[in-house]
Amino acid sequence: MGGAIRSVTVSRDGKHWYISFLVETRVQAPTVSLEKGRIGIDRGVAVMAATSDGRFLDREFITSGEALRYRRLEQQFARTRKGSKRRSACAAKKQAIMRRVRDRRRDSHHQTAARIVPGTGLVVLEALNVKGMTAAAKSTLAEPGTGVRQKAGLNRAILDKGWHGFELAVRNKARATGCLVRTVHPAYTSQTCPACGAVDANSRKSQAEFACTRCGYTGHADTVGAKNTLARGHAGHRAWRPRGCPVREAPTSVKPQGMNAPAGEVGIPQL
Repeated sequence: MGGAIRSVTVSRDGKHWYISFLVETRVQAPTVSLEKGRIGIDRGVAVMAATSDGRFLDREFITSGEALRYRRLEQQFARTRKGSKRRSACAAKKQAIMRRVRDRRRDSHHQTAARIVPGTGLVVLEALNVKGMTAAAKSTLAEPGTGVRQKAGLNRAILDKGWHGFELAVRNKARATGCLVRTVHPAYTSQTCPACGAVDANSRKSQAEFACTRCGYTGHADTVGAKNTLARGHAGHRAWRPRGCPVREAPTSVKPQGMNAPAGEVGIPQL
């Protein structure tokens, strides 16, 4: 298999069985300079990935017909008795639909990573705690809570885009190309102006519209978030800024900012 087998995993998905091998090939990843290209990525629920160079990469993973059939199967499943053959058959049909959705999502993640990583020396992502962000809202019969249904809808939207799976696809592709992947603190990336560095929640007019209240810079909010993510990745540290602070953590420079550039030119403090 091209190397030493380190582990073997056997898994089952419905009536399908899969086996995967972890093989150590001892092939060294190529060395890539950051001057080759740098890109920041903003992950969202409306668009799976928006890049700092203005691209929007997204795809629907379930068709309208499959969504309608899945809702009908859920209704049929609720009317069946536990342990019955009808219940098992209904569950198998639901699993078949979701298996196709998972396959499309995984394929989209790897195809998107293949469009971004090759030819790039640095990819900067937001450090998102997807598990914590998709935790269910706490509510009981005595204390129903507020915004429970809205939180459930947001969780479904995040899980449907597959933020964590997309990050894994980017990292796996980067291992083969030698690309460097960094994560930065996501605070206020969509509220910071990439032109003047002003931080204002009112600059985010809507989900897709950004207009700086200080200098008047306008652009797509997801693209603005990707640009700020890339700027923070230049400095190589987890940046954080309190609300209202106009200082930029990682100012860009017209001089080369690769791995061999002086530390002072890329915003890294000298010891």
